[in-house]
Amino acid sequence: MRFLLTDEQREFGRSLDALLTAADTPAVLRAWAARDHGPGRALWGRLADAGVFALAVPEAYGGVGPLPVEAAVACVELGRHAVPGPVAETLAAGALLAGAGGPVAEEWLPGIASGTAVVSLALEGYGPYAPDADAADAVFTVTGDELRLAPGLGELSASADPARRLFRPEPGGAPVAKGMAIRAAARAAGDTAAFATAALALGCGEELLRATVAYVKQRTQFGVPVGSFQAVKHRLADTLLGLEFARPLLYGAAVELASEVSRPGAGAGSAEGSPGAGAAVAAAKVTAGEAGYAAARTALQLHGAIGYTEELDLAWWLRRARPLRDAWGTPSACRARVLAG
Repeated sequence: MRFLLTDEQREFGRSLDALLTAADTPAVLRAWAARDHGPGRALWGRLADAGVFALAVPEAYGGVGPLPVEAAVACVELGRHAVPGPVAETLAAGALLAGAGGPVAEEWLPGIASGTAVVSLALEGYGPYAPDADAADAVFTVTGDELRLAPGLGELSASADPARRLFRPEPGGAPVAKGMAIRAAARAAGDTAAFATAALALGCGEELLRATVAYVKQRTQFGVPVGSFQAVKHRLADTLLGLEFARPLLYGAAVELASEVSRPGAGAGSAEGSPGAGAAVAAAKVTAGEAGYAAARTALQLHGAIGYTEELDLAWWLRRARPLRDAWGTPSACRARVLAG
């Protein structure tokens, strides 16, 4: 199958790139890491106005989704610009709450679509942590067939990315929905979170490669740019190949997810995460995550000692690549799911 983005989808990506280029995301990242969430929440609102978070919310709740292909386009751009906050988790909450239905969906989904509600979540099978829970308006947890609203942030754990704080939500809290539908909704939410994280990782890797190519063109040794050295060219070419091989897997997973949502009888938000779609998401996640992490290693090596400095904006992307690789499905877990699927 040959897949190409439509003109409208490409224009959507370009508009987000322009918006985020003007937003000075390194400054937003520094503020977010210092626990000043104001600039990040303001940027979140502008992204919501552009329709980003409505992509994961069904029309019945004020959204336009679920639209996985457009969500991939958006998350790649957000990854390229290292937008802080629980982006994947909020998009996944759209699938979770739509599947749960009832009062909890009516209360929270319109806010997610409009950008007034930032949500984090923790799901069984993906680790106990809720990223950026201190900046979220709600933290949802799923245990078995019960969906709960966490009563508190819980324990803070160390994170390799200072702009991504990890909390273990406090246990308890009254269930806001329960039943077998919650299990299906949690599977769909896990796939959505892994899929969005794959797109973020791909975008992060693209920016690391772009910045590294620009740097080796202007850094000189022996009177010539280091980018002219054969070994440097080969390393950059390998990095580019890794990213380009990940891209079709990401959009292939988007097509699988879109087909799952649109199958007869599925209904908005009711996709249960078929083995085929889940395996496609896992393949995209492991490939994009590894490619993004490889881009970080290349960037660090070719920048040399300057790559370690706090003052260099590149450091925010370097420290983001590995957490994105491991979040919502480690490489080994994703490979096992691909084999099982």
